[in-house]
Amino acid sequence: MNTWLKIAQSLLAPSASDCPICGKKCQASSELPGVCKSCMVSIPWIRNPRCSKCGRHVGCPDCSRGGDPVPIVCNRSAVAYTSVMRELLGQYKYRGDERLAPILGLMLDQAYTILQAEQERMKHYVQVQRQLPVLKSKGTGRAGLWQADLLVPVPVSGSRLAERGFNQAERLAGVLSGSRGIPQLPLLVRTHHTGKQSFKSRAERLADMKHAFAANPDPAIGAQFACWLDSLGPLIRSRPLQIIIIDDIYTTGSTVRACAETLKILTKKYSCIAEIYSLTWARS
Repeated sequence: MNTWLKIAQSLLAPSASDCPICGKKCQASSELPGVCKSCMVSIPWIRNPRCSKCGRHVGCPDCSRGGDPVPIVCNRSAVAYTSVMRELLGQYKYRGDERLAPILGLMLDQAYTILQAEQERMKHYVQVQRQLPVLKSKGTGRAGLWQADLLVPVPVSGSRLAERGFNQAERLAGVLSGSRGIPQLPLLVRTHHTGKQSFKSRAERLADMKHAFAANPDPAIGAQFACWLDSLGPLIRSRPLQIIIIDDIYTTGSTVRACAETLKILTKKYSCIAEIYSLTWARS
């Protein structure tokens, strides 16, 4: 009897699998598929960013410098770029462990949740300050919450695409797009290969990224963007477009800045005003 009971319990219990973070065979958490409970607890989530602009979890000397206006409303990141998170991204980005794509994408979705809640609070604050009636958002998000209009992944160069076989930002955007029902479009291309940025100074990164991106010259993409704008109807004249740039990691913000500047020029050509945000999986 005990033997049959044990067999029944083993069939009903969730099957154990190798955790993609620690590699151990264990029971998976309910939040992230395949990730064990121990690793789930140890993920360095950025729940309360200290810098309201770049989303950094610690003091931010970059944003406090001021200087040139930043062309994004804000950046939000899912996790701090610790050594464990660096290894996890390396498994996916450089060693091609594609089973991590949905996991990293769902982690990025947590950053979207934070951004969404912040925008709802801001909208409510403005309505109260202006003594306007508190209205529900006109977006199509869950429960009528603020919702972005479009996701734009950061493009990689042709040589990097050939080396890796995929664009990690595009994959992350795909997961978020499916989860939130927000369309994504590859509106940008890289104009030149900038090389690895990890060992460069902030000044070198900013210089490297100047003019590194351009509007996608593919006529099919341009037509798709124009058709999508037409589908919005009067909406694009009643408020700014809410566009989110998607990337894997935010370090100095040079990549996001360059992409945002190009998107602002592009949307202006279509007689649109855009408010641009960025979501990244990690913040270093």
